[in-house]
Amino acid sequence: MTHSKVRPLDHITVVSLEHAIAAPFCTRQLADLGARVIKVERPGAGDFARAYDQRAKGQSSHFVWVNRSKESLALDLKDPQDLAVLKQLIAKADVLVQNLAPGATGRMGLDATTLRAEHPRLIVCDISGYGNDGPYRDKKAYDLLIQSEAGFLSITGTPEHPSKSGNSIADIAAGMYAYTNILSALIQRDKTGEGSHIDVSMLEALGEWMGYPMYYAMDNASPPPRSAAAHATIYPYGPFAAGDGGTVMLGLQNEREWVQFCQHVLLQPALATDARFDNNARRNTNRNDLQTIILDTFAALTAAQVIERLDVAQIANARMNTMAELWAHPQLKARERWTSVGSPAGVLPALLPPGKQSAFDYRMDAIPQVGEHTDAILKELGVQR
Repeated sequence: MTHSKVRPLDHITVVSLEHAIAAPFCTRQLADLGARVIKVERPGAGDFARAYDQRAKGQSSHFVWVNRSKESLALDLKDPQDLAVLKQLIAKADVLVQNLAPGATGRMGLDATTLRAEHPRLIVCDISGYGNDGPYRDKKAYDLLIQSEAGFLSITGTPEHPSKSGNSIADIAAGMYAYTNILSALIQRDKTGEGSHIDVSMLEALGEWMGYPMYYAMDNASPPPRSAAAHATIYPYGPFAAGDGGTVMLGLQNEREWVQFCQHVLLQPALATDARFDNNARRNTNRNDLQTIILDTFAALTAAQVIERLDVAQIANARMNTMAELWAHPQLKARERWTSVGSPAGVLPALLPPGKQSAFDYRMDAIPQVGEHTDAILKELGVQR
């Protein structure tokens, strides 16, 4: 099938006062769909996420992930001339995204109320830790702090040790909701001709993702216990060691699968009706006894043999892959999900955005240097320095 060269957001210009992950992840996804994203950075150092590490050919792993396909405009927003350039740029934009410190845009006259009075079609998206009002409005908010405030740490980890997620889950959640809210606002603007103000809170974004444990603990009931990589309330569900040192993830969802598991995986069909294990609640209560039986069986098998038995029984399973194994995952290769992008340090591999598109190709342009596009943008605006 021939893809159209037209992308959904080719006609949209986004200006972003962004740093770290939440806002850049939002705007990169808009760029994936064709939007022109102008990333405003401090002259010299730029977005401080550029300096988080040097693991991607000397560049920050965080930065290369969320900043492809953007133009970098270096402006000193404390300089009245540079601030005037920014305001001129916003006047021509469809969307302004910002995740600066609370109140920072207001001090520059770039708050949503001021801008939308001047530009009624403009969509302004503020991303912050706690939102634009309320008693927590001015608190600093980093990903780990929001994981803590949203209760994520209280249910994640082992009984002895709460654990954060291995990626920036609160930032990612906020970036996703900013992205989808902006798409909704663009559709709404097509209907009404009016822009809008979007106020995205990291706490509210991650709080939405906490729906199951919140309802589970409703009316002061006990919350799901921290159970490492196992499921807190379904058993067997989680990691199990095989005899070759490998680890197999498996999960049972219903009683039919439990019977299949006993028959084809454990080769102990009588266990299916054992009074300790004949429904999920009892398996969960007696998980230590059942774990011993499972591990004793798996000890005589390699991880590959365990997976083979699970596949025969049609029990959901997975390997516990490392990062190296994810890079080399055969499914990603088979579905041709890898491409490459340019960067200041040369070509880098990159995963295509999730969702195979029959209508268009995602935009996968280079990661910019700090201020790489400043001269071109100023010339476009008719500004001389």
